[in-house]
Amino acid sequence: MLVGWDMLDVPTYRHRAFAPYQSGRQFDAELRDQLDVLPHFVTACGFVNAKSPGYEADDFLAAAAASEELRGGKAIVATGDRDAFQLASETTTILQPVRAGVMARIGPKEVRARYGVEPTLVPDFIALRGDPSDKLPGARGVGPKSAAGLLRRYGTLDQMLAQGRFKEQADQLRLYRRIATMDKSAPLPSLHDQTPSWAKASALAKDWELNRLAERLDALASPKHS
Repeated sequence: MLVGWDMLDVPTYRHRAFAPYQSGRQFDAELRDQLDVLPHFVTACGFVNAKSPGYEADDFLAAAAASEELRGGKAIVATGDRDAFQLASETTTILQPVRAGVMARIGPKEVRARYGVEPTLVPDFIALRGDPSDKLPGARGVGPKSAAGLLRRYGTLDQMLAQGRFKEQADQLRLYRRIATMDKSAPLPSLHDQTPSWAKASALAKDWELNRLAERLDALASPKHS
């Protein structure tokens, strides 16, 4: 189990390459405080944190999934960010929250059904369609359906540009794709088999006066869950 974290006060290469990227986002001081202390809770659970200047949380998820696939394992990536659909494969599943208590499992089949492209083409798709949440404008006049149609016709963004489509936006679209691509080379801590330390996590929750959470963790720490 690895939990990736953003560093809100440190720009990434994405911010440096494209000034409007994620601009206008405001974070309450309480959220910033929580981001500072929550890694301690992850550690108390017996799990591993990944956080480093210049990288986003999703980069660590991509690197960890790639590492697990390389060693022949299977990965489950829990995130609400649909950019992570690019990681879906026969051995990596995206666990996406739908509503309280309900999660959707996203594999290659589900990505094709939702976006009309293969998972590996999700960054190309985002570059063309745009992403309002990240302030990526996409190609002029192109929406989700036309982005998928163009990729089915040409194969990839590069092949599309090579055949003269979007000449005036070519460099911008390549940049948008780079920004949308998760960095699988993000530095990871040592990943190893873990045994959850629910009792330790419960003690920390009690110290923080999160009593209902502590009760749930105590239940996990009971012998029937060991």
